[in-house]
Amino acid sequence: MATKKEIRRFKLKKVIRKNVIGTHERPRLTIFRSNKEIYAQVIDDVKGATLASSSSREKTFEKNGNKMEVAVLVGKLIAERAKMAEINTVVFDRNGYLYHGRVKSLADAAREGGLKF
Repeated sequence: MATKKEIRRFKLKKVIRKNVIGTHERPRLTIFRSNKEIYAQVIDDVKGATLASSSSREKTFEKNGNKMEVAVLVGKLIAERAKMAEINTVVFDRNGYLYHGRVKSLADAAREGGLKF
């Protein structure tokens, strides 16, 4: 059974997803965070395809530092991979999470990496 916090996040997620749609010209940058890890994907919702992805669980990824520093590295990595896929602008989907902490640091790092949103 879902907790009150999870139910609140799912409701927020529904509201956000009504308005945020990724297209080929401007795909959706979505994040998921767990207690240990953080994941980011660039998704084209029209085709239903993931164009680029990054996470803190990758084997090439070195976990140095705290969760905030790891989120920054994942943000830079997703920006780099999106650039390789020739994606410059995205729509940010915070997936029901508050724009604070790891979510904000990932978004700021992606902006520094060259993504516009």
